[in-house]
Amino acid sequence: MYNVFLLAARLTNQTMKTEGGSDTAKRHAGERAADAVEDGTVVGLGTGSTAAYAIEAIGQAVADGLDVRAIPTSFQSRQLALEYDIPLTTLDAVDGVDLAIDGADQVVDDPESAAHGALIKGGGGAHAREKLVDAAADRFLVVADPSKLTAELDRSVPLEVLPDAHTVVAERVRELDGEPTLRDAEHKDGPVVTDNGNLLFDCEFGSIEEPDALATTLASIPGVVEHGLFVGLADETYVGTADGVDVRTY
Repeated sequence: MYNVFLLAARLTNQTMKTEGGSDTAKRHAGERAADAVEDGTVVGLGTGSTAAYAIEAIGQAVADGLDVRAIPTSFQSRQLALEYDIPLTTLDAVDGVDLAIDGADQVVDDPESAAHGALIKGGGGAHAREKLVDAAADRFLVVADPSKLTAELDRSVPLEVLPDAHTVVAERVRELDGEPTLRDAEHKDGPVVTDNGNLLFDCEFGSIEEPDALATTLASIPGVVEHGLFVGLADETYVGTADGVDVRTY
């Protein structure tokens, strides 16, 4: 069986994942989300160490007779699904996605805020495919540990950009008072290249008071394939703890 810890270690070779969160909390969140997968459904498989626990649990359910088809959002999640013999499909081969399970680098956890439930994703560099699958799903469950919760988004926002557009995009980000940094690979010379063959910027904007407005602006920049702000997409967040799972509903 594929080791989820090995997957997490491989991800760190080319990611800027959020540090923190116990493996127990992550496992609780992932396994609870996997319980929501029903027989006969199409499920989107997210990327990252917490989503890996969900994939592991779904694989165990498949071994016990669960009938599902899964759409992976990255090479890593595809490889893990194959290790667990989870049947795979694609978006253009199904009528729809019933459920998507995915992690997050940061989640706004403030019921009084208009941004409650907004996410930053893309630490694993898979946010373009993740957003495509998550947005197509009838129900999108976020799996997280308490270290991912915040009153306001303030992490760098990943941008996947066309290679020929990276200088133009960087200039536009600076005009928005952001500071773009090309993401470098840790164990090879040069930048990280996404599964789609593009480059990644990590863009610092400080505290993001209006993520919806920033998301709209970033999406309008020519050359930006996708940004890591997920606003109005999540239906629930399963927050794993040492003792179980707390559920946020939006």
